[in-house]
Amino acid sequence: MKILMVSSESVPFSKSGGLADVVGALSTALSDLQAEVHVLLPWYGSADTSDFVDSKLSLHLDLLGKQETVTFLEKKLDGVLYHFLCHPMFSAREGIYGDTSFTPYMDNLERYSLLNKAVLPLCRELDWKPDVIHCHDWTCGFVPYLLKADTSSFFAGTKSVMTIHNLAFQGEYSRLQLLNTAIEADERMFHGPAPEKRTNMLKTGLEFADAITTVSPTYAKEIQSEEYGCNLEQLLTRRSEVLSGIINGIDYQEWNPGTDIFIDDHYSQDDLSGKDRTKASIQKEFGLTVDPSLPLFSMISRIADQKGFVELLAGSPCALEKMVRDLPLQMIIIGTGEQSLEDKLVELGKRYDNLSVNILFSNRFAHRAEAGSDFFLMPSKYEPCGLNQLYSLRYGTIPVARRTGGLADSIIDLDEHPKTGTGILFSSMTADAILEATQRALTWWQKGIPTISDIRIRCMQWDSTWIRSARSYLSIYENNTEGRKK
Repeated sequence: MKILMVSSESVPFSKSGGLADVVGALSTALSDLQAEVHVLLPWYGSADTSDFVDSKLSLHLDLLGKQETVTFLEKKLDGVLYHFLCHPMFSAREGIYGDTSFTPYMDNLERYSLLNKAVLPLCRELDWKPDVIHCHDWTCGFVPYLLKADTSSFFAGTKSVMTIHNLAFQGEYSRLQLLNTAIEADERMFHGPAPEKRTNMLKTGLEFADAITTVSPTYAKEIQSEEYGCNLEQLLTRRSEVLSGIINGIDYQEWNPGTDIFIDDHYSQDDLSGKDRTKASIQKEFGLTVDPSLPLFSMISRIADQKGFVELLAGSPCALEKMVRDLPLQMIIIGTGEQSLEDKLVELGKRYDNLSVNILFSNRFAHRAEAGSDFFLMPSKYEPCGLNQLYSLRYGTIPVARRTGGLADSIIDLDEHPKTGTGILFSSMTADAILEATQRALTWWQKGIPTISDIRIRCMQWDSTWIRSARSYLSIYENNTEGRKK
């Protein structure tokens, strides 16, 4: 099967978040399953091109009332052929979507329209006919529409898949701005009430794609509701027959307690002793009392409302203070985010010796905290997929999480399923619910090390490989290309 991935970012070439990890890892896993995979990305100028190949291809695309010339570089990596679209609108900028995460470029509609408009002509120039064009998030939303509008026979049988990584980001712009793209308008490209209708790139992709996926089965259901649908719930409900959820995988090479470069005492499900030694090491490193009898909780997160910090810190005393003041536990928090939330965390950290607050972003500390902690707290308001619970399972660190999105799909509640459970789930998004879930975790801790060890082993046996996810995507591709003319 021939698959073209189209994305605004992919590791190891460009990254602003989890989207890049998904595109890079999924492409490699599909290649490992014998698919022929190409990936089209913008070249932002930051990737080292010393071992890239000039494809000698150029395209002339209508944009902003004139023709823009784009060229392409190539690189083969792990069986995947990457094509990089070269144009100053990408390469001459400091960032991917903006100079900072808070200041998006005003011409992003035009920038990513250029990427979208290059997809079909590039395939023709390469004389390469994909079975599936897999588009990721709003920046690729026009591709399914352009594929449907194509009247040539070249793409006969080619299908499009649109993946929602986070429905909150939709790529909305004024209707008039669409004129700059020289893309013929269709009423389904717009969103909102008549006087205020706006161009919506993600909505366009969702309207015209042959299949829609998102990053967990529960999130696929949630986004059909008013609470989570971000004003697109009616569209998604209408197209529910082609909507499915596939939970992401993780990189088993990077996230491996048996080989992790950031920990000295490696361990596995056959020998967990290294986890205990790592716990003692990070207790000392994070300024906590070295005490194996106290359960060590951790949070590694963006410090923001979505991640449950408002509920965790609201009131006086807040839920977090009640935890560290009244319960026999230790807590490590690592992350950066909203200043007011950071300030409250720091103030609490100064008052309680069993709370270590670290306002920083550190891959090393993230790995060490995952490896050495007994429990991982994720009180998210919503979580399309979530990665930290998957890292926690991989490291035998028992997740305590809200029952939403990918958290609900990857964690089996211990109280509901004592023999097969892998964590603690709670439903209500309140401070009391977070506190109660923490107390439930302590009840399990008090059952003793043999019980905790059994749970850890079950956690580590959970399959979070990308091969599992890739097989699910292949099934969707195959269901949509049955009967394709060869």
